[in-house]
Amino acid sequence: MKKAMRKLEELLEIGGIRKDVILLVISGIALLCSIFDLLPLPFDAAWAAIILCGIPIILEAVIGLVTEFDIKADVLVSLALIASVLIGEDFAAGEVAFIMQLGGLLEELTVARARAGIEKLVHLTPQTARVIRKDGETVIPAEQVQVGDILRVLPGETVPVDGIILSGQTSINQAVMTGESLPVDKAAGDEVSSGTVNQFGAFEMKAAKVGEDSSIQRMIRLVQSADAGKAKIVSIADRWATWIVVIALTAAALTWLISGQIIRAVTILVVFCPCALVLATPTAIMAAIGNATKHGFLVREGDALERLAMVSKITFDKTGTLTYGMPQVAAVRSADSRYTKEELYRFCAAAEHLSEHPLGKAVVSSYKKETGENPQDCQQFRMIPGRGVSCLTQGKRILAGNDRMMEEHQICIPDQVEQETQKYQQKGCTLIYLAVDGALAGYVALSDSLREESADMIRRLKKQDVQPVLLTGDHENAAGAIAGQLQIQEVHANCLPEDKLEKIEAYQKKNQRVCMIGDGVNDAPALKKADVGIAMGGVGSDIAVDAADIALVDDEVKELPHLIALSRRMMITIKCNMSFSMALNFLAIVLAILGILNPVVGALVHNAGSVLVIVNSALLLNWKKK
Repeated sequence: MKKAMRKLEELLEIGGIRKDVILLVISGIALLCSIFDLLPLPFDAAWAAIILCGIPIILEAVIGLVTEFDIKADVLVSLALIASVLIGEDFAAGEVAFIMQLGGLLEELTVARARAGIEKLVHLTPQTARVIRKDGETVIPAEQVQVGDILRVLPGETVPVDGIILSGQTSINQAVMTGESLPVDKAAGDEVSSGTVNQFGAFEMKAAKVGEDSSIQRMIRLVQSADAGKAKIVSIADRWATWIVVIALTAAALTWLISGQIIRAVTILVVFCPCALVLATPTAIMAAIGNATKHGFLVREGDALERLAMVSKITFDKTGTLTYGMPQVAAVRSADSRYTKEELYRFCAAAEHLSEHPLGKAVVSSYKKETGENPQDCQQFRMIPGRGVSCLTQGKRILAGNDRMMEEHQICIPDQVEQETQKYQQKGCTLIYLAVDGALAGYVALSDSLREESADMIRRLKKQDVQPVLLTGDHENAAGAIAGQLQIQEVHANCLPEDKLEKIEAYQKKNQRVCMIGDGVNDAPALKKADVGIAMGGVGSDIAVDAADIALVDDEVKELPHLIALSRRMMITIKCNMSFSMALNFLAIVLAILGILNPVVGALVHNAGSVLVIVNSALLLNWKKK
C-alpha cells in the first residue's frame, strides 16, 4: 500500500499537477458557493475561481501573443473572462476558467513523466579499463584508453572499448548491442564492442574505437537524436484556435453593433469558448488509457494512442518479443548406434549440470522438464570458454561443445551428420556436439521457442491492415525460421541498433507510420525513433521500457491487436466529441445572438456539453472489439 501511495505521489508531482488539483478543488467549491449562495461574502465567491484558474490562462495567452504571436484557445477564453467580469457576470467567468483548467489538467495527466533511459544508458558505460603496459597491469578510467592500447578483460567484466581480441577464448553477452538471446563465442581475431559483458574466459584485446567513437556512446547519441525528431500531436482546440477566435470576435462585434446589447456579445464569447472541444481529446485518451491498462499496457506518452491509430507497419524484434528468449532443446540425435537418444540426453545433461553457460542451463532445464529427473552427477568437470565442457560421468569421458571443440580434440564429424546439422542451423538452431570416450556420439539442437500467441496475434494484425516486419539482430537462419512460422514476409536480420533506426527512418520517409516493439537495450534507439514504441515490460530491459511510449507489463503480445483497435476507436470517439461540441457551440451561438441565452445560462449549457463529452469518452473504459 505504501508503495502504491508513493507511486501516486510521484505521478501527482509531475509538472506541478498536485498544485493544479488543489487549485481546481478550491475553485470548484467556490463556484458551488456562488451559484447556491452558500456563504455570506461581501463579494461573489466565483472570484476565487477567476483568480486561481482565470489569471494563469490570461497570463499564458498574453505571453504567447507577445512573444510568438501564438493564437491558442486560451486567447478566446481570456477575452470571454475579461468581458464577463466587465459586465458583472462573475459566475460565468469563473465557470469558464474552471472548465478550461480542468481540461488542461486532464491533458497533463496523460503526459508521461520525465524518462531516465538515457541516464541508464550512461550507467552502462564502462568506468574503468585494465591496461597492460611494460611496467605491468594498470587500472585507469575508461575514457583515458587510447587507440592501440592493450587491455585485459576478466570474466564478469564489461568490455571498456571497441577492439579486437589478441589472445584468449571466451563467450560474450552481446544483448546490449544486438539483442541476441545467447552469448557469442569469441577467440583471437574476433571483434568485441564496448558495453558487452565478458562471461567466462579472460582475454587480451587491442583498443580500436575509444571515447565518443565506441559502440555504447554511439548508442547514447542514437537514443538522444531519435526522440528529437518525433512529432507531437497538437491539441485540436489549439489547432483551430485562430479560426475560432476570429469567428467569435466577428460574431460578437456584429451582434453588438446590430442589437446594441453588449450582454449578447459577451454571451457569444462565453458560449464560443471551446470547453467541450478542449475536453474532447484528453477525456477520450484517459478512458482509452484506462482500458489499455486492463489489458496489460502501461501508456507512458499521452498522445501515443493517437499516433498508434495511424500506424500501418509494426516492426518486431524477435528475441523476447515474438519468442520467449529462452532456448529449449529442440532435438537430440544419435550418430553412434551404441547410444540411444535417451542416453545421449542423459550424458549431455550430466555434463552441463555444473555449467554457467546459458546453453548448458537450457539443456539441464529441458532435461528436468521432459524427464522429471535430475541430471546425474559428474566428476572432473572442466569448462572451456568459447568451446564447451568436459567431464567424467558413468565411467565415460564426455565432451559437449561446438564444432571447434571437436576439431581441437581431433573428433571427426561425418559428412552425413554435417548435412543433418545444417538443416537445424537453417532453422535457427544452436548445436551442441557430444563425444563419448573420444568419438562423436551425437548432437543436441537448441532453439528459441516461439510464443504461443504470436501466430494468432500476427494474423489479427494483418486483418487490421497492419503489416508486420521482423527487425532483429539475430542471424538470417534464426530470423527466417521464425518469420516462416509466423508468415511474416518482410524480414531484416543481423541488425545493429543503427540498422534498425535506418529501416524505421526509411519507412517514415515514405510517409508510413511505424510502431516498433522490442525488449532489449539495443532496441532503445528504434523505440524512440518509431512513431510509437512499445517495450516488453516484463522481460524487457529498463532502458527499453524508458525509451518506449507504451510498456507491455505482462508481455502478453496477444493483446496488441486490441490496442490497435482501441486506438482507432478512441480517434472515432474524439471525432464524435468534437462534432458534438461544435454543433452545440453553433446552436448556443444562434440562441445567444437572438438574446435567448445570457452568459450564465450559456456557461451552464457548456457545462452540460462538457458532461456529455466526458460520458461518451467514459464508454471507452470497457470497450472491446466484437
